[in-house]
Amino acid sequence: MQQKPIQSNQTSTAVIKMVISMVIFGSIGFFSEHTNVPSFELVFVRCLCATLFLGICWFATGQYRTEKWSRREVFQTLACGFFLVFNWVFLFKSFEETSVTIAISVYHLAPVLVLLLGSVIYREKLRVMSVSSIVICFLGTALISGINGNTSLAQLMGSGIIWAVLAALFYAFTTLLGKGINSLSPYAVTFLQTGLGIVVLLPFIHFSSFSHLSHSNWIMIVSTGIIHTGIVYLLFFDSLRFLSTRFISIIVFLDPAVAIVLDTVFTGFRPDLYQSLGIVMIFAGMALTLVKKQKPVKTEGTTHM
Repeated sequence: MQQKPIQSNQTSTAVIKMVISMVIFGSIGFFSEHTNVPSFELVFVRCLCATLFLGICWFATGQYRTEKWSRREVFQTLACGFFLVFNWVFLFKSFEETSVTIAISVYHLAPVLVLLLGSVIYREKLRVMSVSSIVICFLGTALISGINGNTSLAQLMGSGIIWAVLAALFYAFTTLLGKGINSLSPYAVTFLQTGLGIVVLLPFIHFSSFSHLSHSNWIMIVSTGIIHTGIVYLLFFDSLRFLSTRFISIIVFLDPAVAIVLDTVFTGFRPDLYQSLGIVMIFAGMALTLVKKQKPVKTEGTTHM
């Protein structure tokens, strides 16, 4: 009789943690715009801060003692880490080239890309609703980007849209490749991935980019590492096991909502009519992926013709 209140409290706490993590992560675009460093350097510091922070938490909780290591899962985790790190690089690059609102809207094509790639890789048949969501999302992306017959490759690359699409694509690869990682704890998974990020990005880093930064720049940079990666990941992973997949799919919408509000309120970005329509279409398409397939209702005494 006492288990229900305990389980209810755990679920309520998990909901609060998930909401906080999504709200914090929604502000990452706003923070990145005030770091004054390029995307590679920002992701490098983010990986460095997150590895140190999560490593300390991993050892402090004693979780490292109970890890069940397997060669397959370690290699799978590192492969996911490669795609995850470059997903961050492309996302921050898109923030450099275009508004946070447009970048984050296009980036949230990721669940739709997971659906599309999953159907190809696992040969799953797409429902009419799924196909509709994919078409609507990509039409919305075209409206946001302003692509037409006169758009050159240089203009497309400079618009930031292509970087946001690549970020979404790499996140989709991360999600699909991450299926089956069950033995390693979230601490171990994230520690390995961010640690890999430090090694992979190190040859590309120009340390001169950090020489003329202000105190406020450093606050924003370190915040993206400790707050937006370390703390957010702790809150997110601590809440996952207590929440349904459907609830998580819905609450994830908080992330872009916060990003768009911050972009419009603090940076003054105002999308034009076509861009606004494109944003609405992307999120409408995403919402369609949450619609459950209706099961046929069985009725007694039905005559089959």
